[in-house]
Amino acid sequence: MILVTGSSGLVGRAVVRQLMGQGLPVRSLVHEAPMPRLSRFPGSEPEQVVGDVRDPGSLQAACEGVETVIHLVAVLRRRRDGDYRAINVEGTRNLLAAAEAAGARRFILVSALGATPDPRYAYAHSKWQAEELVRASSLAWTIFRPSLLFGEGGGFFEKLRQSLRFSPPGLAFVPRTQARFQPLAAADLARCIRISLTDPSTHGETFELGGPQAYTLAEMARLLLRVMDRHRLVVQVPIPVVRLAAWAGSRLINEPPLTQQELELLTLAGPTDPDLIPRRFGFQPQELEAGLEALYGPPTP
Repeated sequence: MILVTGSSGLVGRAVVRQLMGQGLPVRSLVHEAPMPRLSRFPGSEPEQVVGDVRDPGSLQAACEGVETVIHLVAVLRRRRDGDYRAINVEGTRNLLAAAEAAGARRFILVSALGATPDPRYAYAHSKWQAEELVRASSLAWTIFRPSLLFGEGGGFFEKLRQSLRFSPPGLAFVPRTQARFQPLAAADLARCIRISLTDPSTHGETFELGGPQAYTLAEMARLLLRVMDRHRLVVQVPIPVVRLAAWAGSRLINEPPLTQQELELLTLAGPTDPDLIPRRFGFQPQELEAGLEALYGPPTP
């Protein structure tokens, strides 16, 4: 049995589909049942168990009979002080303890590109702390640090689309940075996770994963606009101004297009090896333009 936490999110749905597509037994940890359909395979929905990573007692039943845990739960947009500690760090600690007590042997953590031991960066530091807990466990672990993700129903480009609503007509604002990013399809991350389940060479490894091409934020914005057939001038805004706008937005808007924590990750994330996925996982990840065409382009006749 494979336990998947965070299975209703962008990566979680992709992981469940990968596993169910291989006929593997999947248990989904949910806050309340029933959850919406998670797979595309009629009659093969995952088993669901109600629990919370902040509640160690609820994790005992979730881990019963589990061989492998795929841990995806994390909070990026915190609602209150202490969320990063309670969910990202202590939640991982609780899940590891339950998995070890239940006799699980395998633990896979999806972290974040840019995870850092520097406590000045609250979210990225909490992901690094979670990684350290996983590395110190008795389980055969693998850690994935993905770059910006895209896919149906979420990811970086959904936030970028949202930000267009806050830009004046004819303009599109993005942070000014020459950093380059390698967007990765959530489905390709899920495929790497599924392959790692049967590949002992991935035990004890941390993989920084990205797509095959590198882009600046401005280039990604222009590509998205072209795919959506929108004509706007991309304006690059200095990082200090964006930081101030993110701070103000978090206090004025329930779901701002960019939070301070997300801006942190954009400044911390670095390049990845574009040949890593073909070399270690045996397939070529999807190109960004094709992925955006499928998600946001005009419907094919």
